[in-house]
Amino acid sequence: MGSGIAQVAAQAGFDTIVREISQPLADKARAGIEKTLAKGIEKGKVTAAERDAAMARLRFTTGLKEFASCDIILEAVAEDLELKNGLWKELHAICPEPTIFASNTSSLTIAAMAAACGRPDRMLGLHFFNPVPLMKLVEVVRTITTTDDTFERAFQFVKDLGKEPIRAKDNSGFVVNLLLVPYMLDAIAALEGNVASVEDIDKGMQLGAGHPMGPFTLLDFVGLDTVYKIAEIMFDEYREKRYAPPPLLKRMVLAGMYGRKSGKGFYDYSEDPPRVTALGL
Repeated sequence: MGSGIAQVAAQAGFDTIVREISQPLADKARAGIEKTLAKGIEKGKVTAAERDAAMARLRFTTGLKEFASCDIILEAVAEDLELKNGLWKELHAICPEPTIFASNTSSLTIAAMAAACGRPDRMLGLHFFNPVPLMKLVEVVRTITTTDDTFERAFQFVKDLGKEPIRAKDNSGFVVNLLLVPYMLDAIAALEGNVASVEDIDKGMQLGAGHPMGPFTLLDFVGLDTVYKIAEIMFDEYREKRYAPPPLLKRMVLAGMYGRKSGKGFYDYSEDPPRVTALGL
């Protein structure tokens, strides 16, 4: 997500700094962006000149001091509030007063970060969707301490990136995940209840509801570990059963079956096309 956001910013004409926690990861981020842009050239969506210009606007670092020159900082670290807040505290000591802080969190509340970041009036959420270069939507999340000026600057920034912003209140899950997470969890519960097979549930939602992919394909794409973490955060926030992770999801995460990223989830990606994983249900 971080690399995708950086790529989009650089392509939109912004000088962009990418921070990773180690040089190998920074090199991997650069290589990933170069690979994505190369695919864009192959498909005729990006010219070689545009690729070169975007890469020239990118700088990669393992430190934080360079961020003192930034107008807006977006974090895309793991969904761990303590980790995020530690980062914001470090950045607050480095960055000038006008710098806006924006989190790409998909489930944590912005208020929980605003209270710790040192500049609650200049804190908000900018939730991008994966893959960032292709997905147009960004949820712009305002919390009770965000000023009008901060919100409007961030909203315009999203437009300048060529994305479509929507306004969202600071509730866990915002707009999309508030509705999407229960849908994915319901699909798992339906499978546990022997309503239908993985293939038929996916096919049903594709052909019956017009979805571009079925819920199990989507779960594997997002990452079962990611969905499990988001669901736990949302259940803790709302205490509603529809956000509680089903037992099967927990067992699969414990087994390291995260979906595409691990090679196996509801589908086994060791074959092409992928086949449904035998789960012993």
